[in-house]
Amino acid sequence: MPIPLVNSIASWFLKKRFHQMELFLKYPNEVQLELLHVLLESAKNTEIGKTYDFSSIYNYETFKERVPIRSYEDYESMIERSRLGEHNIFWPTPIKWFAKSSGTTSAKSKFIPVSQESLENCHFAAGKDLLCMYLNNNENAKLFTGKSLRLGGSKELYKENGTSFGDLSAIIIDNMPFWADFSSTPSSEVSLMSDWEFKMKAIVNETIQENVTSLAGVPSWMLVLLNEVLEATGNENLFEIWNNLEVYFHGGVSFEPYKDQYNKILPKGSFKYYEIYNASEGFFAIQDHNDSSELLLMLDYGIFYEFIPMDSYGSKNEKVIPLSEVEVGKNYAVIITTNAGLWRYQIGDTVRFTSINPYRIKVSGRTKHHINVFGEELIIENAEEALRKTTKSTNSEIVEYTVAPIFMVGKEKGAHEWIIEFNKPPKDIDQFRYLLDQNLQQVNSDYEAKRYNNTTLNLLEIQEARKGLFYDWLKKNDKLGGQHKIPRLSNKRTYIDELLELNSVNSFT
Repeated sequence: MPIPLVNSIASWFLKKRFHQMELFLKYPNEVQLELLHVLLESAKNTEIGKTYDFSSIYNYETFKERVPIRSYEDYESMIERSRLGEHNIFWPTPIKWFAKSSGTTSAKSKFIPVSQESLENCHFAAGKDLLCMYLNNNENAKLFTGKSLRLGGSKELYKENGTSFGDLSAIIIDNMPFWADFSSTPSSEVSLMSDWEFKMKAIVNETIQENVTSLAGVPSWMLVLLNEVLEATGNENLFEIWNNLEVYFHGGVSFEPYKDQYNKILPKGSFKYYEIYNASEGFFAIQDHNDSSELLLMLDYGIFYEFIPMDSYGSKNEKVIPLSEVEVGKNYAVIITTNAGLWRYQIGDTVRFTSINPYRIKVSGRTKHHINVFGEELIIENAEEALRKTTKSTNSEIVEYTVAPIFMVGKEKGAHEWIIEFNKPPKDIDQFRYLLDQNLQQVNSDYEAKRYNNTTLNLLEIQEARKGLFYDWLKKNDKLGGQHKIPRLSNKRTYIDELLELNSVNSFT
């Protein structure tokens, strides 16, 4: 299709969609309250709707008082019944798909319901909006002259009792219209392969023959793939293979630890990076401007948002607030109610608002992934900002890392222990250690207070990981694949002790 025609079609679609977006941009809180009413009305005759008498809930306060906040464990029995083919439990339309997600905190699999409504009005709608925003900001974009290299999960779809489960990416790929396959690479057959290592080789062999104009996937796993592409072709950068490559759409983990490595293999200054914030439970936010570090919270995807300020999270004084009460600069745990039947569900993520007109956010971490053993309240956002500064000043590069506490024993003070796999190690690891500690104190005043004169915390410790350690750990735990993530911070030593033990043996990959 000629570029001018493609741009004309895209422009028409853009104008239509931006008119719809203006509604939630101008009236965000009204749109959210109306959405809550629609969700309650839709599900009033379901089992959960009758339990909490949705038909008599007319405002947010009643909803908040009557419907409890839930974790996956609270939903598990209902979800299992739904997986066995029972309908009308928590959502009126049949749930055909379940996104299998083990996350990073548990080996136990979770099965997140994906309704037809959430698939179309959330996940697919967000994909279109992402393209809309990118094309609106880049009038000379030539995305449609080539293909998008998509890197999804490594699980096939498994059929049970008339329902299917697999990685969310597999569900999306399996349900995409036939024409979408022509604009993507690798083919659906390769994308849905279950053997991750075999799949990576197949992706390399297939995609190097294509005219790739965009990339989409989790930064850590995409970097592994792109380095394999370079190794297979003998090229130094990706533009020597795909001359028309212009944008990378990424999400899932923070991009900061990988930014410098991407800049090396994508050295064009005009190359764009666009961040998204999605999960098995829904698609939440999209970067809506070039070179921005903020994400626009999308308010018309069938998701009603609530938030718990992290300074009260898990305490007796825990407070839940609607979108209209959030404040700029504060960290919040995210609670969602969705058009797939998740009611006041804790997704485990934390966000920080950078703007409330419109509502823009940064993903700051996970509710379970922080270290607060000594009152230091270290979150992932702090760790990655300090790490970014340290690698830049020491001219080093990392592959992966995780952090855990060293607990106090007797009169010995505590500390943090980092295990880091370097792509390019610093010349002086002791200097790296000192600078990382200093940078952590700069970005986190609580950590600084605990480190003052070694009052509570000693200087952090760093263990250097052998090459391939984190890959081996994921493989050992059957977590290879595009949607699995390394746990960054933990109040426990479970992950780090496993990694330290594995670090002492040779790679088995």
